[in-house]
Amino acid sequence: MTSTHSSESGNPLSRDQLLAQVSRALEGSKAMTPEQIQAQLQAVPHWVVQGGALQRTFGFKNYFETIAFVNAIAWMIHAEDHHPELKVTYNRCEVRWDTHSVRGISLNDFICAAKTDALYEQGSARQAG
Repeated sequence: MTSTHSSESGNPLSRDQLLAQVSRALEGSKAMTPEQIQAQLQAVPHWVVQGGALQRTFGFKNYFETIAFVNAIAWMIHAEDHHPELKVTYNRCEVRWDTHSVRGISLNDFICAAKTDALYEQGSARQAG
């Protein structure tokens, strides 16, 4: 795995590059600039910036599927040691990523957004299959 982050190289990472990354401690680092955020959003096209965080709402057929998704991302959240704000309802889960230590959005948020998408896609593939 590479340790180069887009904020260090100046270039946005692809979705595959984000998936290969691991969140890291960012104390003393700065939040991404609005220009860096806009460039990096291309790798996670279903996410928007709202209220200073990356946000996406995931839809499900019922509460069981919603909670199954929450449980799946809980494993990833624990492994990444990066924790989103979740809003869970009967058939939706809103996920909001931001990084308190930099007071804004960091590459960790994009890494976790890409991994959240991948888990959602895996669940959707199982439902279709």
